[in-house]
Amino acid sequence: RGWAGRRPTVAPPILADRQGGHHRPRRGSTSGTCHTDRLASLSVTAPGDVPPEVLDRLRPICLGLPETYEEPAWVGTRWRIRKRTIAHVLTVDPDRQPVHARAAAVGQPACLLTFRSPLDEIAGLLATGHPFYKPDWSPNVMGMVLDANTDWEEVGELLTESYCVMAPKRLAARVIPPAPPIG
Repeated sequence: RGWAGRRPTVAPPILADRQGGHHRPRRGSTSGTCHTDRLASLSVTAPGDVPPEVLDRLRPICLGLPETYEEPAWVGTRWRIRKRTIAHVLTVDPDRQPVHARAAAVGQPACLLTFRSPLDEIAGLLATGHPFYKPDWSPNVMGMVLDANTDWEEVGELLTESYCVMAPKRLAARVIPPAPPIG
């Protein structure tokens, strides 16, 4: 039958979001911004937005590592060393990011952090259960649900390890790795 008589598919326009990133509106959406009451309760303004208090905790950890920079991700915020992501934080709405929601086993909006972990430490993190989970998109990617019970010192250690996994050896050597847990 070929292409004769078929109309070309036109993608919706790409819209700038409030962080300077870009996105396409969801099918059936009348605007470029989407907002749900559930996300409003998390003090966010658009899908994937992260509560400012979480970003305030993560920024000094990530930006304190050599040559790390912050940028808007496809949704949420990520920190990178060169072109390698060391941490990605986003608020997942199960209706909009079902893959993330399934991986973290969350049925309502939740703030999630993904990071890299040495392969020999993944089983130990998973054995502790919540807040840790294992996304299946890369062997060394781990996830963590960020909530009122988050141990921010542990987050700092995990993100430092993530940096050491992803950074060039010369830069990773400049970072003092976290001490192993006692006991």
